[in-house]
Amino acid sequence: MAEPQTGTASPSPFGNASRDRFVLSRRYAAGTGGVRGLLITVLGDYVRPARQAAPTSAFINVLGRLGVAEPACRQALVRASADGWLVPMRDGRYTWWRLSPAFEHFLDLGAGRILGFTASQPDWDRRWLMVLARVPERDRAARHLLHTRLGWAGFGRPAPGVWISTHTNRVKEAELILQDAGAHERAQIFLAEHLGGVDLPNLVRQAWDLDSIERAYESFIAEFSRQPSADPVVRLTRLVHAWRRLPLIDPALPEELLPERWSGTRAARLFHRQHARWEPAATREWGRVSRQAA
Repeated sequence: MAEPQTGTASPSPFGNASRDRFVLSRRYAAGTGGVRGLLITVLGDYVRPARQAAPTSAFINVLGRLGVAEPACRQALVRASADGWLVPMRDGRYTWWRLSPAFEHFLDLGAGRILGFTASQPDWDRRWLMVLARVPERDRAARHLLHTRLGWAGFGRPAPGVWISTHTNRVKEAELILQDAGAHERAQIFLAEHLGGVDLPNLVRQAWDLDSIERAYESFIAEFSRQPSADPVVRLTRLVHAWRRLPLIDPALPEELLPERWSGTRAARLFHRQHARWEPAATREWGRVSRQAA
């Protein structure tokens, strides 16, 4: 997804729509995105796998079960269409909504990350990806973008202007973030090895707030160790909606750098187990309410 530094830019996977419209806000990424956040979870859980349009009534039905009033649902659909996420289609007195190719691609990428996340890095060659980058204090928007999106990409900050990650394959992602923040020309990117100095557990604690991440996992385990609802759509949507924020706050470190009895491992097993159990019934229910307008 990184833009080439020279020559003609390659076509954007987001088509003619602005890439910025597909960059999730900090509030949405934290799992508190309100109606729009829930709508995107529903689109990713049901509309994306079905690969077909869905009627307004299906969204009203499902989001209503999640506590969203009909006017707020309709407004969210209209806004999603204005942002280039959905394409409306009229069929008599009904409106159907299909994913735009750009947003379908975006959701595919998100699904791969969310459903494939295991809360740790299985293979590590003990090398680090290091980014040295600073944005002037006066440019708050660019600083916020840099800090937020490098954090989403799994980078920790052990010192001002220094970002580290154990995921050495994220060079292109780091370059894109630096470009979007206007910091690429002043930044440096290195592959490095830890040879001495502060021990690695202390370095990790300086770079990432593992205690906060641990508490988030414990809350997830407490909520979803049991079935949160008898409604198949509600329980699956709540599960995914709660889980999708965790890959954005957890850098997925190698096990040797994690505390003993790391809650993330238990939470990941729980998510995948419950998702496998609850998805079939939820998919059938979505299909049922989608056909009601046909």
